[in-house]
Amino acid sequence: MSFRLFFPLFLLTGILAWAAHAQSPAKVYRVGLFTCSRMGPGLEQALAKRGYSEGKTIQFDRRPTYSDGAGLHRIAAEMAGGQLDLVIACSYPAAVAALDKAPDVPIVVLHAGDPVETGLVRSVSHPGGRITGVSQVSTVLAAKRLQLLKEAAPNVHKVAMLWNEGDLAMQMRCNAVQAEAKKLGLETELLPLRSPESFQAALYRMSNDPPDAIFVVADGLTIPSDDLVFQYASAHRVPDMEEYGFLSHLGGLLAYGPDDEDEIDRAADLADRVLHGAKAGDLPLELPTRYHFTVNLKAAHERGLEIPETVLERSDDVIE
Repeated sequence: MSFRLFFPLFLLTGILAWAAHAQSPAKVYRVGLFTCSRMGPGLEQALAKRGYSEGKTIQFDRRPTYSDGAGLHRIAAEMAGGQLDLVIACSYPAAVAALDKAPDVPIVVLHAGDPVETGLVRSVSHPGGRITGVSQVSTVLAAKRLQLLKEAAPNVHKVAMLWNEGDLAMQMRCNAVQAEAKKLGLETELLPLRSPESFQAALYRMSNDPPDAIFVVADGLTIPSDDLVFQYASAHRVPDMEEYGFLSHLGGLLAYGPDDEDEIDRAADLADRVLHGAKAGDLPLELPTRYHFTVNLKAAHERGLEIPETVLERSDDVIE
């Protein structure tokens, strides 16, 4: 074959190969969203900002985080059957279920307490294994929340605590609150929860032995029933402390916690890095850097409570 004939054929072959490569479909990542209904859309939006388009470059398997242990493990097994590239787990029990039933899938955790304290990872700087995510500094936050509650309502002595005792991360957060309460000279009335139905029993106990304030440890079990807490607090004219600002906007009196949007954005960034080839266990845990203190003055007026001006001056968000 002459050079004049060979060269055009060579060039044409190269062009066709390049065209075939250029037209090859982009990889579609499969991501399990093991989240509550409130957080799922935020994570999807945060990933969209990083260039992911559902149906084109990413496919979500959306699953709820609240169920009993057997239910979560069944859900995780179903998710694992879909050949996932990543699981984003928004609770400690969901992360445990994913670890057990999706053994080869990397995991990004969020709102799962302190992963080091619960034993999900080895350390903040080098988690190891298949997990990274955003950690919650439970002990520090517990102290701050109780201090703010005491400053806002100086006459508080007995604080009723509601938390999901079936979640190890929430149990540890409850323990941190109890330890800080002792330092502040506060008595804690423990009202553990196991199901939505157990809220009625907790409210009955509080009605028979009223507390001076209520502290709710927030997770997928307690958040959907928080309106019952707000109704009780309003009827009995007592303050409540919540862990996320949006709960004050729904009727809670006080809330102090990490910036929710910032946590979601940082979790999405970690997810993006894992999908692009980073090993989850090599990515240091992110720690909260932005916090918000919210005071609902409308709720205070309805309950006949006076919030000290010094407390209002320290708030980031005052609901009139």
